[in-house]
Amino acid sequence: MPDKIQLTDAEWQERLTPEQYQILRQADTERAFTGKYEKNKATGIYSCAGCGAPLFASDTKYNSGSGWPSYTAPLVDDAVEEHVDTAYGRVRTEVRCARCDGHLGHVFPDGPGETGLRYCINSASLEFKPEDQ
Repeated sequence: MPDKIQLTDAEWQERLTPEQYQILRQADTERAFTGKYEKNKATGIYSCAGCGAPLFASDTKYNSGSGWPSYTAPLVDDAVEEHVDTAYGRVRTEVRCARCDGHLGHVFPDGPGETGLRYCINSASLEFKPEDQ
């Protein structure tokens, strides 16, 4: 992973849309089934909307029925970092971009395939680049 990106709060607000800022920098969550990538089936790479770091490949994306884009694994192991999240009276594993520390979503141990993981990610945390571009 490239060097960490550290910006001031004002710089993040200038760089991101209000929704992206709320999710990436304030650890908010978009409503289920409203994100622009929840139903995306195109082939390509999903990168961090905050810093552009490549995070997930479309071949690991699947329909979990949760209402958020879901992936079985990050593009590379060190693309994301995991942190314990005890908000709302429960323990979950938060997923953050390893490069800019932006909140992406959460990972759960109920996914399919080899990993058995479900990376449940906010669309507003992502930018998608189709394979043919």
